[in-house]
Amino acid sequence: MNRKLIIGTRGSALALWQANFIKDRLAEIGIESELKIIKTQGDIIQHLRLDKLEGKGFFTKELEEELLQGTIDLAVHSHKDLPTVNPPGLIIAAVSDRENPAELLIIHKDCVDIKKRLSLKHNATVGTSSNRRKAQLSAIRPDLEFADLRGNLQTRMQKLRDEQYDAIMLAKAGISRIDMDISDFHIEEIPPVELVPAPAQGVLAVQIRELDVELFQALQPINNEEVQRTIAVERKVLNLFDAGCHAPLGAYCRKVGDTYEAWTSIADTSDDFPDRFYVKGNDPALLPEIIFSKYAKDRKLPSSVFISRDLDENSYLSRFFAKHNIQADARSLIKIFPIINKLDPYILKHVDWIFFGSKNGIEHFFSLEPRLSKKTKIAVVGRGSEETLRKFDRVADFSGEQFGINMEEIGANFAAVANGGTVLIPRAKGSLETIQKALSPETKVINMPVYETVLEDNVNATSAEVLIFTSPSNAEAYFVDNLIEPEQQVICIGRSTAAIFDEMGLSYTLPYSPDEIGLGEAIFGLDYSS
Repeated sequence: MNRKLIIGTRGSALALWQANFIKDRLAEIGIESELKIIKTQGDIIQHLRLDKLEGKGFFTKELEEELLQGTIDLAVHSHKDLPTVNPPGLIIAAVSDRENPAELLIIHKDCVDIKKRLSLKHNATVGTSSNRRKAQLSAIRPDLEFADLRGNLQTRMQKLRDEQYDAIMLAKAGISRIDMDISDFHIEEIPPVELVPAPAQGVLAVQIRELDVELFQALQPINNEEVQRTIAVERKVLNLFDAGCHAPLGAYCRKVGDTYEAWTSIADTSDDFPDRFYVKGNDPALLPEIIFSKYAKDRKLPSSVFISRDLDENSYLSRFFAKHNIQADARSLIKIFPIINKLDPYILKHVDWIFFGSKNGIEHFFSLEPRLSKKTKIAVVGRGSEETLRKFDRVADFSGEQFGINMEEIGANFAAVANGGTVLIPRAKGSLETIQKALSPETKVINMPVYETVLEDNVNATSAEVLIFTSPSNAEAYFVDNLIEPEQQVICIGRSTAAIFDEMGLSYTLPYSPDEIGLGEAIFGLDYSS
C-alpha cells in the first residue's frame, strides 16, 4: 500500500496506546500511518452515567462519522465500546490479539479484609458505572454499596487515592496496556469465568470504510481470526438481546482444544440477581442461539431441588432459589470426624506447598492450629475451597479454578509450579489421589488423612425434581436405601462423585465449577417447560 494512512483515535492515554499499538503493527508490515485525535460524546459528557446518555456508541460515533467523511482511513476502538451493528458503509476489518479479559478490584489497603470474598471489607463502597459489574458483584457480595465512577483511567485512580471509594473495578486489559502503577493498592484479579466480562473485553477493533477493499486486504496480516470467532459469539449474544454496553449483560467465549466454551450473565437491572449460563460445543456459530433460548421468559426451571449439604439462607444458591421460587431440600447425608489431633511441627517447617482438594480438608487442617513457615504456599482446587481458606486469614497462591472440573488438568498445572518441592496434601481417608499422581517423581508428597466420612443411616428419599450430590460419600449414603426416579435429574459436584453415576449408567450434569455459582449455571441450564 503506497498511501500514508490516518488513524482516528480518542485522546486518552489508553486510546492513544491502542492507536499506537495498531500503528506499530502496520509499520511491521510496511504500512506508514499517523494519528488524528477526535473527541467523542463520552469524552465530553463526564457528569452523567453512561446509561443516561442518549443512544449507543458514545465513545465511537464521532470517529465513525470522520471515517464516513473520509477525513481518516481507519479508526481504532476498544471493541467492547462498539454497537453490534456497524453504521452503513463501515466494517470491522481486523481485530487484535486478546488481552486478559479479567476484572481488577483495586482496593485501598485499609479496606482489605481477606477473610471476606474478594478481600474487601463488609459494606464497602465500590466505584463503577457498569451495571454489569454491579449486578455480578452484588450476587457475590450482597453487602457491597456502589457509587458511579467516570473518567479516564488516571482520573479514576486519582478518585480512589482521594478516598472517594473503598475500591474501584477496572478491566485488567487497560491497566496492563498503559503499565499503570497500582502497587499502593491491594489487587484482586477476578477471572472471566467468575465475573463475566463485557463482550469483546480486551480486544481492539480496526474499523474502515466497507468499499476500501485495498485497505481491508492490507490489514489481514494483523487480524487474529481465532479471536474473531470467539468474540463473534459474545457480540452475537449482545445483539440477540438488543443490549448496549450499559446493559447488565456479560458474555465470554474461549476455545479449549477443539471445544468452544461460553459463559453468559444477564440481569434485568443492576439491582437484579443475574442468571448465569455455561455452554460448550464444537461449532461457535451455534452457541448464541442456544444461549438466547435459555433466557426465554416462558421457560420453566425446576420447582424443587435436593442438595446433599446444608445451605445458608444468604448464600448465592439460596438467593438463586428465591429468585426462581425453587423449593430446596438441603441436608447432608454424612457425618465427618477428625482422625488426627496434632500436627508434626518438623514436617510443617519443611513443606513448600499445601494442596487442599476440599473445604472439609481446609477446616480440619486449620482446626489443628498449624504453625506454617512463611515460605509455605497454599494451593486449592477451586473457588469454593478458596473462599473457605479465606476464613482462616489465608489467600491461595494457586487455584485450579481456571482449569474447571478436570482434576487431571488441575494436577498437571499444579505439578508444574510445585515441581521439585515438598507438597503436603491434607485429605479425607480413602479419597482419590488424582493430584498426587500428577506430581513429578522429583516432588516429595506427604499424604495426610485428616478426616473421615461416615454415612448416615436410614436416609429418606426426596421427591425433588433435581438432586445435587456434593460428594461421593453423600451419593453412596443416598443409594443405600433409595434410587433415582426416571423423572429426576442429577447434578454432580466433581468427577469422583460423577464416577458413581458412570458405574450405574445414570446420566448427570457436571457443572463447570464445583461451587454455588457453577451449580446455579447448571440448574439454569435445565428445562422443565414441556
